[in-house]
Amino acid sequence: MIPVKTQAGQQVLKDRSVPLTPRQRAALIVVDGKRSLTEVVQCSGVATEDVERLLELALIADAARGAQAQAAAEAEARPAPSRRERYAAAYPIATKLTASLGLRGLRLNLAVEGATSYEDLLALSPKIRDAVGNEQFAPLESALRGR
Repeated sequence: MIPVKTQAGQQVLKDRSVPLTPRQRAALIVVDGKRSLTEVVQCSGVATEDVERLLELALIADAARGAQAQAAAEAEARPAPSRRERYAAAYPIATKLTASLGLRGLRLNLAVEGATSYEDLLALSPKIRDAVGNEQFAPLESALRGR
């Protein structure tokens, strides 16, 4: 295994937001994405348990999985979208879904087009789900939840 610092690990080195022992901090500093786990332990003079603790804290990751772990950590760190952002994402999906219903969905389509807020769309969402089915509703549900 070749460990690399995650985004969180880089941040901890800057702001010391996670309390680390001096040995754990030394190991974190030595991790460069080039040295193997064995070399990191030898270079920093730390116990394997210290490096394992850094893995548990997600401050380092396996280079092979590092990109995936870093992307997941960054996704977690992103703030949740505001109601306005959710509305902006959901509105075009809702209008497309209800427009696809043709005449049988005309009233629902008009209601969606008249929706001016996240709350309005959220209130209409059960009716949209009933009209289009769960499978077609999934993207709208995701947008409303901010995913």
